[in-house]
Amino acid sequence: MDFKNAKELLRLCEEQNLPISEIMRQREIQVGERDAAETDKKMARVLEIMKEAACSPIQHPIRSMGGLIGGESKKLSEHFASGRGLCGELLEKAMIYAMATLETNASMGLIVASPTAGSAGIVPGLLLAFQKVYEISDEAIRQVLFNAGAVGYLAMRNATVAGAVGGCQAEVGIASAMAASAAVELMDGTPKQCLDAASTVLMNMLGLVCDPVGGLVEYPCQNRNAAGVANALIATEMTLAGVPQLIPFDEMLEAMYKVGKRLPAELRETALGGCAATPSACEACHLCH
Repeated sequence: MDFKNAKELLRLCEEQNLPISEIMRQREIQVGERDAAETDKKMARVLEIMKEAACSPIQHPIRSMGGLIGGESKKLSEHFASGRGLCGELLEKAMIYAMATLETNASMGLIVASPTAGSAGIVPGLLLAFQKVYEISDEAIRQVLFNAGAVGYLAMRNATVAGAVGGCQAEVGIASAMAASAAVELMDGTPKQCLDAASTVLMNMLGLVCDPVGGLVEYPCQNRNAAGVANALIATEMTLAGVPQLIPFDEMLEAMYKVGKRLPAELRETALGGCAATPSACEACHLCH
């Protein structure tokens, strides 16, 4: 059940007549040398952690260690509850959960790096929103998390998920691709449609720089997690509507990796450029002289 790239993954799906999630689940069972029950139990724990990280700050906001974020998800939740929300229930909830997860991370709470801490809100944000709005079971969400894992595995094997290597396109971009692929399967899309959605996401986020203010995984990371779920939802909608994707995921992943390597060091998690170098950001971190 192992695969080295998206092309091989799609071939396995076709040969076995299985969705991406089940191919990845079977791979985890084989490679991890664990039985199916133990593998499912570990993924159930992943979902449990995601839920707690995405929900706790909405009720009980905590200021981040760096003091740059805290309470944003509650504000967004209250705004939506007041009837003034503009984005519709699915996207509103996805944004709230994504931002809340980043608050949990920045206050030293327990999160699931999916694929990184700085992008940890996107996969749970979108999938938990789908679960809430469409009343989807934990079992179904747990299953498509294997789909998200397959996309993350391909990115780590053939490119990078590190902002220090490829910029935020490699963190928020890959997380959004993971979320879109999983969401397409959740909505009964085909394996090819899943990877088309992932490719669309990377296309839309190509070149995004990593510029954490003060070198902290807080700002603009939290905002970009909210933008990431929106991008993933857009790609999901387009794909399920039958909008074609010209560039396969393998090629888009390679393009992302090449772009990332060409980014100057100042724009790859060093906090020396972009948002991090603005006067207001420096003042907020007491870096002005």
